[in-house]
Amino acid sequence: MSILDNTLRTKSASLTKHGSCWLQVAYGSTETSPVVNLMFRDDPHDKRTTTVGRTLSNTECKIVDDQGNIVPIGTPGELLSRGYCVMLKYWGDEAKTKSAIDQNGWYHSGDLAVMDEEGYTRVVGRIKDLIIRGGENIYPTEIEDFLHTHPMIDDVQVIGLPDPRMGEEVAAWIRLREGESITVDEIKEFCKGKISHFKIPKYIKFVEEYPLTITRKVQKFKMKESFAKELGLID
Repeated sequence: MSILDNTLRTKSASLTKHGSCWLQVAYGSTETSPVVNLMFRDDPHDKRTTTVGRTLSNTECKIVDDQGNIVPIGTPGELLSRGYCVMLKYWGDEAKTKSAIDQNGWYHSGDLAVMDEEGYTRVVGRIKDLIIRGGENIYPTEIEDFLHTHPMIDDVQVIGLPDPRMGEEVAAWIRLREGESITVDEIKEFCKGKISHFKIPKYIKFVEEYPLTITRKVQKFKMKESFAKELGLID
């Protein structure tokens, strides 16, 4: 099943032992008050480092396609949640409430995720950030995670840019570690044979910082617009 109601174990989400703090991975949003998935200290190490845990007690999560159908295990789709923790509505905004919470009470997160056979969920990106190149769905988070393995890269943000033939092409803004230097061609060579050829960024830009909101969230829509204009892809 792609719906899991996992019995909540009676443990604190933050444990302190001998002066060390155990941090627990949690997933949710303001609209879900705010956690629907949680990772516990005794969960397998590979799950603790790659997923956001399993669904909490008295809460449901499911992953659906763009038609609202539950997808098979291991297939990406939108992560929906339902339960006592989901908000009733946005104050004074009925239209926005209807777009976020359907008639059956499911909150639509806008996050793309994958659930495994044990109910562990891995978030792979945002629907609005999905890149569709020549009919292939490309998840920016996957490419970002790969590029983070390069020892010279401090941070990376991947976006899609318009292309008249392919629909979109992959682009990356890369911030290098202090004192490091590398070329665009060297980055592309690092990718060859390690990720699919169509996921290798066609456009790469080295930056010192990203456009951010006041809460320090990266504004990818601004990156797309400014980079597309810089490359002459849009007016």
